[in-house]
Amino acid sequence: MRTFKIAPDLLYKAKRDGFSDKQIAHIFGVREEDVTSERKRLGFVPVFKTVDTCAAEFAAETPYHYSTYEQENESKRSDRKKIVILGGGPNRIGQGIEFDYCCVHAAQALSEEGFETIMINCNPETVSTDYDTCDKLYFEPLTFEDVMHILDFEKPYGVIVTFGGQTPLKLANQLHAAGVNILGTSPDSIDTAEDRKRFGALIDTLGIPCPPYGTATTEDEAVAVADKIGYPILVRPSYVLGGRSMEICYRPEAVAEYMANAKGVSNDRPVLIDRFLEDAYEFDVDAVRDQTGEVIIGGVMQHIEEAGIHSGDSSSVIPPYDASETVYNKIVDYTRKLANALNVVGLINVQYAVKGETVYVLEVNPRASRTSPFVSKATGRPLAKIAARVMIGKTLKELGIKDFTKAMPYVSIKESVFPFDKFPKVKMFLGPEMRSTGEVMGVGKDFGEAILKSHLGAGIKIPTEGTIFVSLRDLDKKPRTAEIIHDLAELGFHIIATSGTTAFLLEHGIAAENILKVSEGRPNVVDAIKNGEVKLVINTPSGEISRIAEYEIGWAAVAYKVPFITTLSAAASIVSAVRSLKSTDLTVHSIQELHAML
Repeated sequence: MRTFKIAPDLLYKAKRDGFSDKQIAHIFGVREEDVTSERKRLGFVPVFKTVDTCAAEFAAETPYHYSTYEQENESKRSDRKKIVILGGGPNRIGQGIEFDYCCVHAAQALSEEGFETIMINCNPETVSTDYDTCDKLYFEPLTFEDVMHILDFEKPYGVIVTFGGQTPLKLANQLHAAGVNILGTSPDSIDTAEDRKRFGALIDTLGIPCPPYGTATTEDEAVAVADKIGYPILVRPSYVLGGRSMEICYRPEAVAEYMANAKGVSNDRPVLIDRFLEDAYEFDVDAVRDQTGEVIIGGVMQHIEEAGIHSGDSSSVIPPYDASETVYNKIVDYTRKLANALNVVGLINVQYAVKGETVYVLEVNPRASRTSPFVSKATGRPLAKIAARVMIGKTLKELGIKDFTKAMPYVSIKESVFPFDKFPKVKMFLGPEMRSTGEVMGVGKDFGEAILKSHLGAGIKIPTEGTIFVSLRDLDKKPRTAEIIHDLAELGFHIIATSGTTAFLLEHGIAAENILKVSEGRPNVVDAIKNGEVKLVINTPSGEISRIAEYEIGWAAVAYKVPFITTLSAAASIVSAVRSLKSTDLTVHSIQELHAML
């Protein structure tokens, strides 16, 4: 590296014009630390200006600030004990309002404990950036340089990085190295959970099953690892959220193509390769651990969709609707072991795949998760507030928090909301990469009522009569599928299907009428959808890449607002919803009434 030399007036002009230390370092071919050190030596540090939230009508009690390279600093530092919370930054698919919910709850809890709360975030569309959420708001980018400017000025007791998702989490190691007191789970534990080799060694020590796995940085390495662990495999980059760039590969050519297109792969950030468990069901657990080692299970959710659908896109059910006592106890036991082995202080989310009676751990996130708000609302226990208090030294015993119990008087379901009508021609078939842009919650006295309400909340109107179109891939032509379609026929629906699916249904004694595929002429299934003849589409994607015809069917359904189902488990849930709709009236309760039942 070269020595950093620059005229002071040029450096000051660059900072005033918005160049970061990192950009300047890149331009001069030096380290970022060299630029920072020289800038501070010259006394070039930003000041903070105030945005008057009351427009000078009266004194603003909770103003917010932004940094600039000027002379006068308008931010006044108090003598109170402070905690800084790093927000989630820009909203994006895979990282959204769930994390902002956790940040806001943490701020509320810490304020109640007597701390001055300071939020750093840069998204005007969030509650965390409302003027009255915290004692102080800094509207700044979530970069190491910008965060450190604020920390150097405010000198807080501690900083929380685990409530804002992956954006602040990436700063944990740099902040820790700079001497910042990171509250809660240590950066080293966070890194252990993210690093596949370290995590693999940990679960081997604990004796917890996981799918065969490996890491790779080149095409040859990736193909060799895939051959060793067996196809199909799941490939994904390190340190990402929302399943970004995650794919299921069924053959070596697909692995090689993935690696050829992969970006940012290095020895520090290899591609992660796992054996994909077909026909398995996924479970999510949110838990809290305190400094004494006590762990409480906040909630256990079962996904409706099979493994392979990203957890952010799957419908989740509390309490689990189909878990044996053995499986449930293993999930709880493994969660406690993992939380203690990682020395978590605060929230932890663990994802499992269950095949038969074997429970495999898929992923551990020692931070707030996108399911934390759902679990909190379903169980009546604000997990983010509990975790925030634990992170400042409170114990779970002291707070009087007890384990989640499966015996609940109602069923809660989280349903994802998708933007397909806003983005023509994107893939509407769900997979390991997250596609949803929001979620709703349905609560009912049983599974059927809850799933019905969640679908209504997501804008899906479930029919009680009419024609259902069914097209199944060969892998889905099995007895369980026949039972689902049989139940729909018993409920009074008329079934139409493509030729192969019609033959399968007739073999199982289910009346079905054949309809032409798009490629077979007119009138075909797309015509039937456009003419309003089809009230529900059940179409499971074929092979690795869905056929062009399947996309035409999917887009016709989206355009004409026909419910479009792509997984068998979702189809089974529709059966429960229709039964509920036909047999009983919907009940409505406030969330306060529901929590009172507990």
